[in-house]
Amino acid sequence: MQQHTLKSWITCSGIALHSGARVSMTLHPAEPNTGVVFVRTDISGRDNVIPARYDHVVDTRLCTVIGNGDGVTVATIEHLMAALSTSEIDNARIEIDGPEVPIMDGSAEPFLFLIECTGTVPQKATRKAIKILKSVTVGNAEKTASLSPSVESGFSFEIEFPNPAIGRQSQSVRRDTGALRAEISRARTFGFLSDIEKLRKMGLARGGTMDNAIVLSDEGVMNEDGLRFPDEFVRHKILDSVGDIYLAGYPIIGHYHGWKSGHALNNELVRTLFSRPDAWHLVDCPKVSTPLAACA
Repeated sequence: MQQHTLKSWITCSGIALHSGARVSMTLHPAEPNTGVVFVRTDISGRDNVIPARYDHVVDTRLCTVIGNGDGVTVATIEHLMAALSTSEIDNARIEIDGPEVPIMDGSAEPFLFLIECTGTVPQKATRKAIKILKSVTVGNAEKTASLSPSVESGFSFEIEFPNPAIGRQSQSVRRDTGALRAEISRARTFGFLSDIEKLRKMGLARGGTMDNAIVLSDEGVMNEDGLRFPDEFVRHKILDSVGDIYLAGYPIIGHYHGWKSGHALNNELVRTLFSRPDAWHLVDCPKVSTPLAACA
């Protein structure tokens, strides 16, 4: 399989979930083997380029934030990274005029729509993947995240919340573009009405509305249109994980499982994986379109 990038540039704008600022963002093609990089166009006099990699993650409170040595950051990248992973985009240059990716509708679907509008093109470089050889697990008795060898690559997740609209939910999905597109990409982020005031005092969730998030009271879902899936909450946790794990820089051949996990554990998982060279191997993907499990 060859690497892929965008066919041409495409622009979007929207409100940032946590800062509440309006942000414009342009997705550009990029050269083979460059990966995904963010460029802060509003920054001058400092390094404004940030690689979208696990070792550049600087904060994981409620979202994934990447940064560089000059202290320049971009927040809430996980939904866009999930869209790039789902679209099998290896190389892209993301220009953004603010410190946070626009939240759009709270899912990855608007970003997938942008990618589908501009299209993708193959490049003259072989696509690589990380094949999991030994299981790696991080966490504790209350929450865990793991990567393990598997004949069929995929993501699974389990959550449990006292809110009656959520309760205990579990879901799994194969790691192929069709399944991720149909079953995961439309799942929106969610938050609790009781937490909003506290978050806003912390400078977070200032752009959050029922247009870009599921909001829950003690009685249940407050959004008039309800849920897109009965288990939309656990599906969104998978969506976040797809984006966070793609910060490894390559697709994963193996199975991810999260139990009450979040951005912090996902990043710790990737860091732990790379600290164990016996647990993974970088391989070529095949030239034909087959499930990632067939890569060898």
